[in-house]
Amino acid sequence: MKRILVIGSCGQIGSELVPALQNVEGIEIVCATDKKNPQDGNGSNFACFDQLDVLDYDALENFVKDNNIDTIYHLASLLSATGEKYPQTAWNLNINGLMNVLEVARKNDIKRIVWPSSIAVFGPTTPRENTPNDTILQPSTMYGITKVTGELMITYYAEKYGINIRSVRLPGIISCETLPGGGTTDYAVEIFYEAIKNQHYECFLEKTTILPMLYMSDCVKALIQIIQADPSRMHHRVYNLTGMSFSCAELAHEIRKHIPDFTIDYKPDSRQQIADSWPMTIDDSLAREEWGWKPIYTIETMALDMVQKLRKKLL
Repeated sequence: MKRILVIGSCGQIGSELVPALQNVEGIEIVCATDKKNPQDGNGSNFACFDQLDVLDYDALENFVKDNNIDTIYHLASLLSATGEKYPQTAWNLNINGLMNVLEVARKNDIKRIVWPSSIAVFGPTTPRENTPNDTILQPSTMYGITKVTGELMITYYAEKYGINIRSVRLPGIISCETLPGGGTTDYAVEIFYEAIKNQHYECFLEKTTILPMLYMSDCVKALIQIIQADPSRMHHRVYNLTGMSFSCAELAHEIRKHIPDFTIDYKPDSRQQIADSWPMTIDDSLAREEWGWKPIYTIETMALDMVQKLRKKLL
């Protein structure tokens, strides 16, 4: 029985991807792993879990062999804002962790790998509106540098060793289940928690800052869909992905439709410079054409769902 390994299961994406994969593939098929133990809201509902550090090559290879793994989702990563504080740590985890996964795949006949990239691969020289799939990649953050390097690495391993590796450049991810972990787009999650608990939020970005976003339900759908897609129709290793783009002020306005007393202040910090180097809108037409990608949520339906679910969770 071939099984699926999810590395970084306790992160924002992994904690929701694992249950979704279990529903599709079966509980016994999906192996959830992370360096840390699950906490409330971050993988605490996993049917099964093992501790695994992706930087420990021997442990990773032994796990793959012992559990008959043929598919890997590699989600472990240090994100943009945290990566600027600890650039050496970001390089070590993001690059050496990916290299371990690729080498284990090469040596152990892994059939499929999904590794998320990010809009952080783009930089100040990239077109910021309707950013194309194939364009200039000159990031100004260590996180972005590791993601560009990773995109080159997976392309190399795919072409040289024939491994079916796919990647999506994720925008900001919005979720009502788990808090994000040190990204520049974190405000779009934090704002909902503070609006419901305190009716006020201090935003670390300017009100006019526009960034592309994706609701978690759509993100999980894409990560499952891309690995099930027909490889003969896919002519790229890495695909742009987006769901909606909005400014901080536009999101605050949408929240006020459901929480009329909500107020917001804007006090930009170091993350503003990162946000200013990223796209405002993304062209994800290649993903739509080659494997049928189509998001469901808009800013209106996302905000309504977030408020309804977080009210039940927090109040």
